[in-house]
Amino acid sequence: MESPYVGILVNDKLHSRLPSGNTQYEAVDFYVEAAGEYGLTPCFFRIQDVKRDTFRVNAYVKENGRFVQKHIPLPAVIHNRAIYNGSAEYNELSSWVAGGTRLFNQWNRYGKLRVHELLMQNPDLRPHLPGTSAANTTNIGIMMKLYDKIIIKPDRSSIGRGVMLLQKIASGWKLTYPVSLSVRNKKKRHLRFRGPRLPALLVRRLKKMPYIVQQCLALATYRGRPFDLRVSVQRDGSGLWQVTGLVAKVAPKGSFLTNVAQGGTVHRLEDILAEEYPLLDGQLVYAQLCDFSLRVCRYLGEQLPHLADLGLDVGMTKDGYPLFVECNGKDQRYSLREAGLLDEWKASFFNPIAYSKYLLDSCVKEQIPQKPSMPPTRHHRQWKWGTKSNFQGSDVML
Repeated sequence: MESPYVGILVNDKLHSRLPSGNTQYEAVDFYVEAAGEYGLTPCFFRIQDVKRDTFRVNAYVKENGRFVQKHIPLPAVIHNRAIYNGSAEYNELSSWVAGGTRLFNQWNRYGKLRVHELLMQNPDLRPHLPGTSAANTTNIGIMMKLYDKIIIKPDRSSIGRGVMLLQKIASGWKLTYPVSLSVRNKKKRHLRFRGPRLPALLVRRLKKMPYIVQQCLALATYRGRPFDLRVSVQRDGSGLWQVTGLVAKVAPKGSFLTNVAQGGTVHRLEDILAEEYPLLDGQLVYAQLCDFSLRVCRYLGEQLPHLADLGLDVGMTKDGYPLFVECNGKDQRYSLREAGLLDEWKASFFNPIAYSKYLLDSCVKEQIPQKPSMPPTRHHRQWKWGTKSNFQGSDVML
């Protein structure tokens, strides 16, 4: 019998590289390997490859060591690894779901302000959030009265593009800004002004796209440079949220950005704690960061539909207290590989396939009348320092 298909929705660039196998950071062979273990067949396609009238798709499938295109029914379960911004794409994906497809990470481009406002509704998470609001001249002026350092960043950009720093200096204020929004741009410039009137350059940028203004967090440092953590949090084969891996991202010298794409370097958290913070209990700090990340993802999973694979940027104070930075709906995952966490990196591709299997099995069970049963017992796995899958949630959402 032919293995059931599980769909991986990809963008144009990755789709064009599948035949050559040069897929760079997206290790598609891990999807193929994982699917083999779970009795599934992964197929890769774009949103435009789906025929709306027949709900069939032209998809790449790996056969005999190479990717070939096949014309198949739209898979019952799809993992979205593409990024879309328009309402047309949103409506198209929604139509698949309305037709019975289980599409997880259905929309992975939620604005930073919307995520912040959702998390602010949770009183347990609120103390971990930086002061944040929509960026306009009024709100920036208010923030300048409250804080000596504030961050201004595009509401929907990623990998540190377009982020600006506004900090108080003896003569007034200094704005540090990127020359362009290009992914490859790493050149920064500085503009000094007295205030309260904002520089014309900043005002122009605010008019071009939505920005948020945010309190600059007092992050812990490593060798004098601020760092935060990329935490990969995913649903696994049990349907539960779990922390797949965690890696520290350290800003380059003289920079406030920790993003790897902006020159940041990756390190294992335990190495940083041992060298820089020997008085902290490393296991406790690790546990607190993972527990906080799980609480964030559980809550967002209740508020936003079909979430199952997230990359959180989480900061910490010098005392190890977790701080929320932002949530990424498409975790790039490569920071785990760069830090030498190869098992965790591989697991970050295996878990979406395991979760797909879980959803497919749930589809079958829903079609078969089940006898009433006692509610499942909730439990928490034993935690061991330095291993993957250390922490699991106890909620299930389909």
